[in-house]
Amino acid sequence: MPAPTAHPLPTLAVFGATGVVGMVMCDLLSARANVWGEIRLLASPRSAGKRIRCRGEELTVQAVSPEAFDGVDVAVFDVPDEVSQRWAPVAVSRGAVVVDNSAAFRMDRDVPLVVPEINRDQVRRRPKGIVSNANCTVLAMIVAIAPLHHEYGLRELVLASYQSVSGTGRFGVDLLHHQIARVAEDRTLGSRPGDVRQAVGDELGPFPAPLVLNVVPFTGLLADAGWSTEELKLRDESRKILGLPDLKVSATCVRVPVVTGHSVAVHAVFGSEVTADGARAVLRDAPGVILVDDPANAEFPMPIDAVGTDPAWVGRIRRSLDDPRAIDFFVTGDNLRKGSALNVAQIAELIARDLAAR
Repeated sequence: MPAPTAHPLPTLAVFGATGVVGMVMCDLLSARANVWGEIRLLASPRSAGKRIRCRGEELTVQAVSPEAFDGVDVAVFDVPDEVSQRWAPVAVSRGAVVVDNSAAFRMDRDVPLVVPEINRDQVRRRPKGIVSNANCTVLAMIVAIAPLHHEYGLRELVLASYQSVSGTGRFGVDLLHHQIARVAEDRTLGSRPGDVRQAVGDELGPFPAPLVLNVVPFTGLLADAGWSTEELKLRDESRKILGLPDLKVSATCVRVPVVTGHSVAVHAVFGSEVTADGARAVLRDAPGVILVDDPANAEFPMPIDAVGTDPAWVGRIRRSLDDPRAIDFFVTGDNLRKGSALNVAQIAELIARDLAAR
């Protein structure tokens, strides 16, 4: 009997390889199990020719074009919404399955919104040839919410996010460091109205106010009735991922002077009674979660510890003082890893395994 024919490993394209998330993706590809054959790094024409180390070798970035997707099995997109809207259909038309990290297709009912720890089976239902990755703040908390929902039946979420500047890309990180340098020598700053604004000047970049010595209670763009687009994403994407179209969600999104790591303070109301110890037992065994919950010894989840790691760090678990069906907790995670590149890599690997099994 002849030996079974070995199928070649699928080809992966990384579009947006020179961005902050694209660089993290290359690091992950070098560290994770190798399920890929050829890897192509794509970017805008101005970035073509750059060399990036990926999976142990220096790869040359190619300019994106329709032909660049020929022969590609899976294409991961780490690019802005409008770029995904333009190029994702092109990649699909050339035979690739697109895993998109932008918001362009998340709420399209024909595009699954996948978190492998929660709804991995949805990855096979892709009538448009596209699978979406969730918002980075949603991903910071949804892997902790989902196992609690399965145990107790989620009814309502009240959320406050604390989002780092890397969520806006490399420019946001550079701007925060620049603002820190501007105020570092004046220890009186922050004690008089407007003094930080005056010290920082007009160098605000994508932010509506200075970040150094400050928090800004607004992220995203202004939407209807005073809500921001980031706040609406927390509601809409949580509903879609959990399959709870009527889930009550109220969110306030805040930008904080942290380089990397999005955090969320969560008040979750369930359909049945829940205790802090019961929630800890659920989360201790939950995939993608690390429990850090010993406040008596100053052990609680913080971005300075979660940065560079893959799990969602969860702690400060308390049962509500007023409702035995509700708990409060704090969750943080690296928004560039599980919040972006890692979840994309996990989705792409699921598709690769499906392709190999055919």
